[in-house]
Amino acid sequence: MVTSPNAAAALRRRHERQHIARRVGVYTAAILAALVCAGPFVWSTVTAFKQNRDLYNPDSNPFLFNRPPTPDHVTYLFTDTGFLTFAWNTLWVGVLVVLITLALALPAAYALARLDRPWAGTMGIVIFLVYLVPPTLLFLSLSRMVVWIGLQDSTWSLVLVYPTITIPVSIWLLMGFLKGIPRDIEEQAMVDGYSRLGAFGRAVVPLVFPGIVAVIVFAFTLTASEFIYALAFVAPTDSMTVSTGVPTQLVRGDVFFWQSLQAATILVAVPIAFVFNLFLDKFVAGFTAGAVKG
Repeated sequence: MVTSPNAAAALRRRHERQHIARRVGVYTAAILAALVCAGPFVWSTVTAFKQNRDLYNPDSNPFLFNRPPTPDHVTYLFTDTGFLTFAWNTLWVGVLVVLITLALALPAAYALARLDRPWAGTMGIVIFLVYLVPPTLLFLSLSRMVVWIGLQDSTWSLVLVYPTITIPVSIWLLMGFLKGIPRDIEEQAMVDGYSRLGAFGRAVVPLVFPGIVAVIVFAFTLTASEFIYALAFVAPTDSMTVSTGVPTQLVRGDVFFWQSLQAATILVAVPIAFVFNLFLDKFVAGFTAGAVKG
């Protein structure tokens, strides 16, 4: 079949236009999705600096400052509430929960995914079923346990209880990453002289790093957002975390300090999102890196 130069050029231009149209469509959809996802954060940020009269006027645009912005509500959050204490409690509890979760979930996931035992599948299902039990059914019995141990009204009670939520789902998450790593890698490391533990630490852990990042983000965000256990186990204000301390001091009867609440939301969410984005390239690289070379 012979095609004239003019027809070939027209066909090429048509393919180029289609390619450009597809790229524009993809980028437009991505930008719209980003705007939709960023909308609540933009609204919260604008609301945190709004005056009361601007906030209570139903004719005002919620995404614009219809009156001059004011930092008074953000200042109130830091000077008239225990927000810094709540944030510190959330930080150290979250770090300890993350460390406990990794220390227990990583070897358990490795054992279930790598060591061929007849009970491995059943044990994995049982561990996951523990995560499916609603917290509302457990906090009464856990309260008695916490009182018996002597940790009532102590932030350490959260360090004890939160891993019971984070460990089961973290085991399942890490099992998925470990099953995607060929056994040849650690077997080669063992041939080179490493023990199984050494092969696990030297060869497997670096490859499962994206899963470790996911576990860190999951465990820490759960610590920062969990409400039922934090409310049931901790009553003193100076021992509360952000999830209970902020609404306790900024919701008084039917009075909501709405701008300060939104400021607290942004101040907690943005650092977590920033830290996660620092590891985003490693998270993506874990799915795309080659595993075994022939």
